[in-house]
Amino acid sequence: MYLALLVIFLQCSELSAQERVFTFNTVEIQVKPSVKVKNGAPMSIVCHADISKSTDFQLKHNFTIFKNGKLVFMTVTDKGDAQYDIPATRSSDTGDYECTVEAGRKTKSSNSLHVRVTGMTKPILTAEKKEVLEGEVVKLRCELPEEEPPLHFFFQKIKMNSTPKEKHVFEPYRNFSVVEFSVEEGDNILQFDCFGGRNVNLELEKSEHSNKTLVTVREPFIKPTLSAKPSSNITEGDRIQFECLTVVARMRDIEIILQKNRTILKSVRDEKHLKYSTVATLEDSGEYLCKVEQGRASKTTKLNVVVSELFPKPILVASMKNLDENKELTFSCSINGFRKANFSVFRKNSNGDLWLKNSRNLTMRVSVNDTGSYFCKAEVKGIVKESKPVGINVFAPVSKPTLSVLGGLPEVVLGKTLQLVCRSATGTPPITFTFYKGNEVKEIVINDTYATFLDENIRQDDKRGYKCETKNNHSSGMKTSNILNVTVIVPIRNASLGSIPYGEVEDGSETTFLCSVKEGSWPIHFRFFRKSDHEVLMFEKSENADRVMWHKEAMSRQDTGTYYCMASNRANVDVKSQPITISVILASWQKGIIAAFVLLPLAGAAALTLWWFLCKKKKAKGPSLEMSGSALATNLKSEKLAGQHNDGDYYSGSGYIEDSENHMKATDESKAKVQDSASRNANFLSSFMQRAPVQKGTETLYSEIRKANNDSVENRHSRIQGHLDTT
Repeated sequence: MYLALLVIFLQCSELSAQERVFTFNTVEIQVKPSVKVKNGAPMSIVCHADISKSTDFQLKHNFTIFKNGKLVFMTVTDKGDAQYDIPATRSSDTGDYECTVEAGRKTKSSNSLHVRVTGMTKPILTAEKKEVLEGEVVKLRCELPEEEPPLHFFFQKIKMNSTPKEKHVFEPYRNFSVVEFSVEEGDNILQFDCFGGRNVNLELEKSEHSNKTLVTVREPFIKPTLSAKPSSNITEGDRIQFECLTVVARMRDIEIILQKNRTILKSVRDEKHLKYSTVATLEDSGEYLCKVEQGRASKTTKLNVVVSELFPKPILVASMKNLDENKELTFSCSINGFRKANFSVFRKNSNGDLWLKNSRNLTMRVSVNDTGSYFCKAEVKGIVKESKPVGINVFAPVSKPTLSVLGGLPEVVLGKTLQLVCRSATGTPPITFTFYKGNEVKEIVINDTYATFLDENIRQDDKRGYKCETKNNHSSGMKTSNILNVTVIVPIRNASLGSIPYGEVEDGSETTFLCSVKEGSWPIHFRFFRKSDHEVLMFEKSENADRVMWHKEAMSRQDTGTYYCMASNRANVDVKSQPITISVILASWQKGIIAAFVLLPLAGAAALTLWWFLCKKKKAKGPSLEMSGSALATNLKSEKLAGQHNDGDYYSGSGYIEDSENHMKATDESKAKVQDSASRNANFLSSFMQRAPVQKGTETLYSEIRKANNDSVENRHSRIQGHLDTT
């Protein structure tokens, strides 16, 4: 039973839930009467929700209306419509409107709708004072009471027969603004108005103009009068007096100023008049201005004054402007058509003008220190005028110039730049320097005390005589230096090294090295080096020649190595030769000694072995063989005596013959090497003498080298032949 009731209840609940189903079809927003209304007209925003329901049941709707994303209206109703009424629209109501409906946990929004309210309310303008003085300010207040900020306010000051002056103020947080306008000279009856504005879609929506407000202006003082006595047209030397007058309402803070060309001549305070006098000069001609100030108010009056010239400026004349020292110079100061004046002659100086003489004329004997600028002054009736300056140049003669090479010695490396300096110890600048190479003018330079010349085209066959000339404005004319002869240094080129013997040298024998260069200026510094484990300087010498010999008397095994030479001169460039290799070998007699020390012990050992063998054989045969042994001994003795004529006959057989053949073969090879070395050195000397000029006396030296070489070869041959004979 209970189960049946539960089933019935669940089914009823399910039917009830199915009956309260609803859905939003659309949500729409509308504006009445239209989306564009005039300022002050009524407007209604209507939001309508179109909903479909399963049955007819009550549903609460939450309506929300937004303007530009901000909430402006909200209501809850069971109806499908909601309305937001604005009785009198303002420009601030312009914007994008949107409504949202929420019901039963479901929400739907309408599209956005733009509403434009045209026009703004008329602003209200008020002035703090209706009557003001010149120099004071008018304070104005413009208000848009029914408009919401942010707002723009525009104020206008209107004066008869002039363009209105306008001020603009932006008010982001209030609907009114306050400004001040200053009252200037000439303002009498002023009108003011204002209007407002608002930015709508990047455009300024303007209101109509406010009511016009009138302000009356009163003068605190009258415009001043300015006069000059005796008149505005006077002559230099006369006294002129200026007077400036005004009428003021109150004396407090009144100020009168007299000025000319922005220069204030005199001023007074709390007085109605100003007086100023001076002795007139030509510089006093011009426009004068009298200005009266009180607070912000000011009024001015102008007066033009012409001062006639009493006498013209004096003229200073010099007998000469450029002259030699110790010459006589005369100055004369004068005024055209005017002689009654006091004259003075001066010289300009950085520490103040130097007075020379109170006179129309001045004569002086000048020195170089008198070079400068001179002028004269003339005075009539207290008026002093100054002449234009006259420049005087006094010249001392140039001394004989000296010409030298910058850096010291009169020499230059071939291909380098030669820099010459010409200098005169005395002489008034500017000085003209002329450089010559031979008789050809190379360069002209104008300078104060010295000048330089660069000769970048140095050749070996150049005319190396240089000179320079100097002159200035002195009448003595031109001075010429001594001729400077410059030595051209030719750098070293192509160093070569040779030796006698060449290649292999016997221990203890003599060796001669020859280092030569193809080109280079004397003296030449030669250095010989040997390089084995490290480089060693063996010999050095400076010669006024293009070659040098180094004779080493006895070579040793330590002298084996690579040899080269280096040559240099004043061009400071080291030139290195190609290296040659020298090997020091054993001499022939050293080989003989070594052979003797090796063969003699072997011969002794063989003799002892033979003796031992014979003795043993003799003991074995006994006494019966003593006679025969004696005979054998006698024969051996005689053979030995016969063999003493030739050393080494202790050995016989194939071993001796083979050793002799090997020794003969080695001797032949040594002889061939010596002959080859002699031939190569002879060729080296021959070719060197052909390509390089030989200094006097050198030919004898080479002949001695050849002779020494031939003797050395013959001695070797004789030694080898003797050794072969003994062998």
